Amino acid sequence: MLSQKDAKNLVDKLMGYSKLPQCRVDISWTEDAFIRFANNGITTSGYRITQQISIGSVTEDKRQGNAVVTELSDDALQRGVQQAEDLARISKPNPEDMPALGPQKYLTLSNYDNYTAAARGDAMIPHVKAVIESAKAGQLTAAGFIQRSSNAVAVGNKAGLFGYHTYTDCSLTNTMRTAGGTSSGWASQTSVSLKDVNGEAVAKTSAEKAARGAGTKKKLDPGKYTVILESAGVSDLMGILAGSFDARSAEQGQSFLSKQGGGTHLGEKMFPEFITLRSDPLDTKLATTPWGPSLLPNQRIAWIDKGVVKNLYYDRFWASKAGKEPTPAPGNVVLDGQAHTIEDLIASVERGLLVTRLWYIRTLQPQTLQMTGLTRDGVFLVEKGKITDPVTNFRWNESPVRVLQNTKMLGRPSRAQGSETGSSIVPAIVVDEFNLASVSDAV
Repeated sequence: MLSQKDAKNLVDKLMGYSKLPQCRVDISWTEDAFIRFANNGITTSGYRITQQISIGSVTEDKRQGNAVVTELSDDALQRGVQQAEDLARISKPNPEDMPALGPQKYLTLSNYDNYTAAARGDAMIPHVKAVIESAKAGQLTAAGFIQRSSNAVAVGNKAGLFGYHTYTDCSLTNTMRTAGGTSSGWASQTSVSLKDVNGEAVAKTSAEKAARGAGTKKKLDPGKYTVILESAGVSDLMGILAGSFDARSAEQGQSFLSKQGGGTHLGEKMFPEFITLRSDPLDTKLATTPWGPSLLPNQRIAWIDKGVVKNLYYDRFWASKAGKEPTPAPGNVVLDGQAHTIEDLIASVERGLLVTRLWYIRTLQPQTLQMTGLTRDGVFLVEKGKITDPVTNFRWNESPVRVLQNTKMLGRPSRAQGSETGSSIVPAIVVDEFNLASVSDAV
């Protein structure tokens, strides 16, 4: 583990090599262990340590250059600083560059778990074994990945700023398929602590979905449906939405938060009363850092509070133009939930679809956040509060804004991993009028 003392020594050494007015370094150190499995057997296991230092240099006339080094010898560090400075001197000036931040007061976060940091293959194999045995018992084929990591990050600059943080993270993800490959089930667990991962529970969920989807799938017409979207899909959509509370885009008319004719929807109620979307670096269930890309301290911020657009984030340049205090972008994502189980959500739906997760998500219209993607690994018809038939997959066209506006019920929040975004704490949801635009033949 890269200690705080060693990280500070590295920062000081790099600052000593720097000759330009501004220099910033971002240090990351990761030790991780993993096991990959496929066709009901372990295929790969590994252990590695990676380290990276990003160096950014700025001239007096705001020309910027960046370099990355992955070894810590004095020669490598000197070359990295020199490369960043050489690139800065030949770059065009950046008129939006801001003076370096001085020392900051960063939060002390508690998302490091000693057991997880020390875990090796013997702690992960029982979870893999549980998945593989479950697959074999159900005449299914399992594939997946389990990993755990121990991480140290540090940041520093010539203005005296320094930050250091350690955290752990882990996840188990698996897919099971039927013998003919016509049905698949998926499940995942992710946490700061490996003790929270339960291979048997993950196996049970994916096996049940794969078995339930076996046989001929019902082919429904495209259209707008009531959808019970499980937490993995919600995590993807909320990750996209949270990154869109950017004041500059809103004030320049480029966002769903922009008003026609000027102004923003800040302070207006755009969502149901029970919708609260926030960032909380002090939530110990999520692995986050005390600072964001701007080096401003991460803080608890509500973006939507009881349906009302509560805050926008201002980068330092736009804050200076707008006469506002700069605020950090979301460091993590939390969508508050209700006390309902997934069974409660299903029971509440007269006719609709249960969707396991989303993937291949791409932007159609940035201003409205209109996205497109596919469903995956289990879509099921729900009739009179009960799951009845497996259904073919769909391509969907939706905006996470509209999804939240049409949400009728929330489940219990838990940490979930999206297909294309990081982990967040979100519930499963019931949403009306979800636009399933066309049928997909993918499994």
